[in-house]
Amino acid sequence: MIFKEGHQYHIYNRGNNSETTFFTQANYHFFQHKIRQYLLPYADVLAWCFMPNHFHLMVQINQTERIIETIPKTKTRTINDSIAIMLRSYAQAINKQEGRSGSIFQEGTKAVCLTNNEKINPSWLTLTGVTAYTQHRVEQMYPVVCMKYIHANPVKAGLVSNMEKWPHSSYAEYLGIRESK
Repeated sequence: MIFKEGHQYHIYNRGNNSETTFFTQANYHFFQHKIRQYLLPYADVLAWCFMPNHFHLMVQINQTERIIETIPKTKTRTINDSIAIMLRSYAQAINKQEGRSGSIFQEGTKAVCLTNNEKINPSWLTLTGVTAYTQHRVEQMYPVVCMKYIHANPVKAGLVSNMEKWPHSSYAEYLGIRESK
């Protein structure tokens, strides 16, 4: 993954063989803690959704690397390093909890840039045989589409009937019915 400062990304991964990644309510909270610890130093989280077998994050990158103070020397850690540490750390805890070993998540976490309009297909609308461009600023439209996709995941999976009912996403925070995490 190549992250660029000032851009928004959709970061996602799922369990190996689509297996469960979150086994208990505490697992969802623990993963949030890992995000605060390892991702927030680099990015603002704009939207999130954790499903039983995968996760979605929409982030705004503020910096791609930072200096980590360690003894006896300092080192540079990139956001990629930090995401890898976050996922390994979570996997170690889950493996201990579940009495298993190995990777929890598929190799190769995905990250799609939402604001690089060179790689985004524009939105099109067809009206009575005439195709019309529906959005003049694609870089503003695609993040909105992605945010809706992220929040609609639990409904699409049949876990809840309404997006605001899924406790493991940021949707209720946007509605103002739950305090921001």
